[in-house]
Amino acid sequence: MRGWREELVALSLQGHGHGADGDDDRPEKPRRYGVTEMRSPDYSFRPAHLALQEILESVGPFVDGLKFSGGSHSLMGKELIREITDLAHKHEMYVSTGDWAEHLLRQGPSSFKQYVEECKELGFDTIELNAGSLKLPEEAILRLVRLIKSSGLRAKPLFSVKFDSSDIPASGDRAFGAYIAPVKQSSERVEDVDLLIRRAERCLEAGADMIMIDADDVCQHTDSLRADIVAKIVGRLGLEKTMFETSNANTSEWFVKRYGPRVNLFADHSEVMNLERLRGFDTRRGSRPLLTSPFFLVRRPF
Repeated sequence: MRGWREELVALSLQGHGHGADGDDDRPEKPRRYGVTEMRSPDYSFRPAHLALQEILESVGPFVDGLKFSGGSHSLMGKELIREITDLAHKHEMYVSTGDWAEHLLRQGPSSFKQYVEECKELGFDTIELNAGSLKLPEEAILRLVRLIKSSGLRAKPLFSVKFDSSDIPASGDRAFGAYIAPVKQSSERVEDVDLLIRRAERCLEAGADMIMIDADDVCQHTDSLRADIVAKIVGRLGLEKTMFETSNANTSEWFVKRYGPRVNLFADHSEVMNLERLRGFDTRRGSRPLLTSPFFLVRRPF
């Protein structure tokens, strides 16, 4: 008799890529689209590493990549890093460095090359480049992409759409010195999205495997604004070559509803199961979700 984990995996795989509309579903791992990249919990210490192992045993079939966020690997010993990368590979997951590489550039180009080589030795598969934080000319970013690719690793540049908003006093007559409460103004885009897309396209031409888009700023604003921006990015770069970094369940749901299960998303480990439930729900037909409850991991007797 199968355990609860095996039954959950079997139920999930029944709904992916086997129906009449299989082209709209996600294939089994390894996937080129419908990718879920997971932010790992804080695993700087051994107990948390064991917790990560338990998490992967539960959500491993649904997760394609594991990301070391916030430069956490820079605080860890090489032995522990290797244990984590090996663990992820056992679950058929790639491992990403997260956006930490820009800090190495302060020490010069040779340090970055050494960093890439060390990442490969430790079992990393992908190096993320935060194009916004790098503050480098476009050609320099392209050289970094080529350097990563020449080492045999995947390159994933990260771009974000910049916004600005401010509170300004309401217009109209007022007595001198009288206080009038500020009125919240609608945020305005302060970065040319077409320029962002062009830079991302050049990164893809240079060999980048996927473009990460920080969706937080985009999704904090009106539906019409963010829909316009996201649609333009997807239209130019393609759904398969784009991954959106989401920070909460509402944002993930927004993307799945509009772009279906094929959209590539980065989410916190705590959101993985709910995201998989959303991917198994056909919003066009109003079908019941494949995994009927976000609490389906509660163990049941068999």
